[in-house]
Amino acid sequence: MDASVEVVCERQGEAGLITLNRPKALNALTLGMVREMRRALDAWETDPAVTRIVVQGAGEKAFCAGGDIRQLTEDLKAGRREEALAFWREEYQLNVRIKRYSKPYVALIDGIVMGGGVGVSLHGSHRVAGDRYLFAMPEVGIGFFPDVGATYALPRLPGQFGMYLALTGERVKRDDACMLGLATHSVASADIPALREALVAGEPVDTALGRFAAETGPAPLEAERALIDSCFSASSVAAILQRLDEAAAGGSDFAARTAAGMRTKSPTSMGIAFEQVRRGASLGFEEAMKVEFRIVSRIGDGHDFYEGVRAVIIDKDNRPRWQPETIEALDPAVVERHFADLGGNELEAA
Repeated sequence: MDASVEVVCERQGEAGLITLNRPKALNALTLGMVREMRRALDAWETDPAVTRIVVQGAGEKAFCAGGDIRQLTEDLKAGRREEALAFWREEYQLNVRIKRYSKPYVALIDGIVMGGGVGVSLHGSHRVAGDRYLFAMPEVGIGFFPDVGATYALPRLPGQFGMYLALTGERVKRDDACMLGLATHSVASADIPALREALVAGEPVDTALGRFAAETGPAPLEAERALIDSCFSASSVAAILQRLDEAAAGGSDFAARTAAGMRTKSPTSMGIAFEQVRRGASLGFEEAMKVEFRIVSRIGDGHDFYEGVRAVIIDKDNRPRWQPETIEALDPAVVERHFADLGGNELEAA
């Protein structure tokens, strides 16, 4: 495969096969990749020879670790706001396209799937988790917010797991992903090439997935379900932290670790994420994506996104200096501003 081609879209047998091809960058998405995927999906939807879509990541580390955040922050800092927004606009439209796609859309996820990688997998009809599957929406740790459809998807996970994932950015392995519904199928890593060939050959999608299905083990998060539901159903981020502190005082190591982790995240980002999940439960998918475009259109106006990217991605000192430093000091009006209508700049239909 040509290493200079960031995404390879080709017809193989009955499959429209998409390979995210930036393994050294953990297959992070660029605007060119988003546009090429959209072009291919549009063409294949009306092609009777293509009966299913198969999406995979090159290399063994990642399906897709997100968008190219370093480039996006550079664009914003240099005043190239429209270039950055063009990426997010077209990425979100691609997410809608995948959600509404009329043919089976099978994501073969055997490695890291975060941020933008979630957007090009979670909304498809079939999400296949290999042994190396590792999911997270870690955006609150870099002063950003859970986007690419998380506003819709996270509130629809069982109980309060969606709020938990949004506010903590915690990583989820395969067994938990299957329990939560983030993954629809489990397949051993060694069997994924054979599964892909079966899909290319035209074997009915559900038949092929059933033939290669692997058993999942106990889901570790299941043991914390009652505590997560109790704490993360509170009426604010501060109230969630208070409940976690109380549970920690009662002897819960999980609650203590969770509260300590949350206190390292951007308070502004947690405030936004809380509102996303709270509001998203009553929104349709397209409405949720409009909300996310409203937020992302304003995220570059603040401090924490630049500071989070500096601390985590550029300097890697992992010591961000958030403004404000605590959730208690966060002005609710700052959060509310991110959700305001954009007038003539709203996200248009995909």
